Amino acid sequence: MEFMAKSVHCTPVATSTTINKVTGKKVYLKMENQQKTGSFKVRGSSYKISRLSDQQAQNGVIAASAGNHAQGVALAAAKRGVKATIYMPEKTPEAKVLATRTYGAQTVLTGASFQDALLAAQDEQKRTNSTFIHPFDDPDIMAGQGTIAVEMLQQIPVLDSMIVPVGGGGLISGIAVAAKSIKPSIRIIGVQTKSADAMYHKFHRLGGIKKLDLPTLAEGIAVKTPGALTSDIICQYVDDMVTVSDHDIAAAILFMLERQKTLLEGAGAAALAALLVHGHRIKSRQCGVIASGGNIDLAKLPIIQALSKENHLSCLA
Repeated sequence: MEFMAKSVHCTPVATSTTINKVTGKKVYLKMENQQKTGSFKVRGSSYKISRLSDQQAQNGVIAASAGNHAQGVALAAAKRGVKATIYMPEKTPEAKVLATRTYGAQTVLTGASFQDALLAAQDEQKRTNSTFIHPFDDPDIMAGQGTIAVEMLQQIPVLDSMIVPVGGGGLISGIAVAAKSIKPSIRIIGVQTKSADAMYHKFHRLGGIKKLDLPTLAEGIAVKTPGALTSDIICQYVDDMVTVSDHDIAAAILFMLERQKTLLEGAGAAALAALLVHGHRIKSRQCGVIASGGNIDLAKLPIIQALSKENHLSCLA
């Protein structure tokens, strides 16, 4: 883990008297929005890249992403001196493209969607024999993300639950395995947005794989198909899965901005939104909440403000 220690921050834990009062719990927020690159994603990428053989490192790495995974791979690769190529959809916001390049990666803009970029990246990986860095369905990626649980239980040993945002499932898989290996009694609760709840459907065996409905504020966890490896781990180690609306997420974002003076992206605020919406059914006295990232498009703030006014979380007013 020496490479990890040099590559990622041990992020702080924040508390809020207001959140404690409205939930009736002691709540601890793990501030991964203050992580390098502004997201937890650099943890998994750093661990994965640290485990490459010298030959694999020489061949370089490749990934597909329009967001936090791109920046995490780029920084982790640069730290080890590995060439990184990131495939991104053509309409990726320029700020995200520039951020990825700034961390040292080569970017290739291709296709209209993430799926198009992913297919192009996989084709290039086969041609060059580089290592593909999957955003979630990889044991090393999961292990790297699991360092969050290790840190948090060192910082707050009394935790009896953790609420974790879920997209493809890499974050919650790593956290669940790590946390329960340290403290088997701890409860792990996953949260998805109602617009992208494929893992929620799979966890609760509701039948079929639900397609994405509408664009969501939590684009960081808007994954169409659950991971194969992560699904098995989640079904074995996770205790519950809930969903929240974009209105709930918007209210949580504005609460953190106004009261805590910290900015979360949609996916980063999903776990807090879940606690505020479902706190009455979450049996916990000492609750950990993963604030997974802060890379939000500031142009969305007016939309967030409008959505927040329509939510039912009057406790945050």
